[in-house]
Amino acid sequence: MAFHPYLFFDGNCREAFTRYQEIFGGELVLLTMADIPSETPAPADQADLIMHAALTTEGHLLMGSDDPTGGFAGVNGMYVNYSVDDVAGAERVFEALADGGKITTPLAETSWSPKFGMCVDRFGTPWMVNAEPAAESS
Repeated sequence: MAFHPYLFFDGNCREAFTRYQEIFGGELVLLTMADIPSETPAPADQADLIMHAALTTEGHLLMGSDDPTGGFAGVNGMYVNYSVDDVAGAERVFEALADGGKITTPLAETSWSPKFGMCVDRFGTPWMVNAEPAAESS
């Protein structure tokens, strides 16, 4: 079993997922509303909206789309958690995600992690970045 975040955006899904690929690497697939076969074509003003985005990296999948209803009210009640094995990786990713966004919990040492922080990126996605503690020697 696996859980995969599926994020909604207010017309900037392409920009967000392009940025996520810059940060995390991996393979990015973007399908627009016009790319999807349908009996009813997408309205002209929605043809370039992203119907489905998929970023696959190191066996992990992050997905999303633009909200074509026009009723997007932002992301509420969740964070995407990103865990990495080293402090340098956590610092790099946190800085990149926080760029142009808002830091809600500065990246710092905690009782469970050598570095943990929370931010909302410039696209409105809330993130938790966590460096895994070093494995103890036996």
